[in-house]
Order: sequence, then C-alpha cells, then structure tokens
Amino acid sequence: MNTSRWSSVDAALLVLRVGIGISFVFVYGFGKLFGGPEQWSQLGQNMAALGIDFWPMFWGFMGSFAEFGGALLVMLGLFTRPALGLLIATMIVAATGHITGMIDGGPWHATEMLTVFVVLLLLGPGRYSLDAMIENRFSSSTAETA
Repeated sequence: MNTSRWSSVDAALLVLRVGIGISFVFVYGFGKLFGGPEQWSQLGQNMAALGIDFWPMFWGFMGSFAEFGGALLVMLGLFTRPALGLLIATMIVAATGHITGMIDGGPWHATEMLTVFVVLLLLGPGRYSLDAMIENRFSSSTAETA
C-alpha cells in the first residue's frame, strides 16, 4: 500500500467530490432550495412515484436540501456518508419518477449519479477531506491520553 503523503486515489476522490458537489450545489440544488414553497411542493409531488402522496412541500424541501446542502457537505468532505445517504435517496426518487413517467426524460442521469454516490459511499471521502482531518485529530488526541 502506498504510504506516501500523496495518494492518487485520495486526489481522485477529492476531484470527484468537488466536481460533483459544485454541479449539484449550483446547477441542481440552488434553484430548487431557494425556489421556495411553491417549488418544493411541485418537487415533492414526485414522491407519488413511490406511493408517498402526503406532505409534498416537506419532501420537496428535503430533496432540495439534499441536492444543495448534502452536495455542499460532500464537496467539503464533512459528514460525507450521511450526506451521500440523502443524495442516494434523492436519486432513487428521481430515477423512479423518470421510469414511471412522472418526470419527463429518461432515468439515465439520475441512475448515473446514483452510481457515483454509491461508489463514494463505499470508498469514503478520502484523505483530503474534513472528515479525515477530524478523524486524525480525534485519533491523535485519544492516543496521547492512552
């Protein structure tokens, strides 16, 4: 295993997290999150594809928050796995909405992003993340007290 300070896998995870994060924060999440309650209600109606037809404004807000806030956290590498859980759930709803015809277009982009998010979930955020920095500080402080 490569024990040097520079790891191409960790660098690749950083590039992937930041690239996907910027895309989701600014292209997808920003307009939805700051679109307000009317936008959230419209988005939340897509939950009917999963048989959930109550509280559309809440579900729309949660999807918007996942795409904006969750992507921002992934980009920073902070609380990465919980944030990816939100994004994975959002992509499942989006793909299902496309498959059932509730959302126009094919499910391909949503399923591609679902795949990326699952891979990031499995690999973790990498060494160049706030999660890793916090973990390193926590482990070094507990090692000193032991």
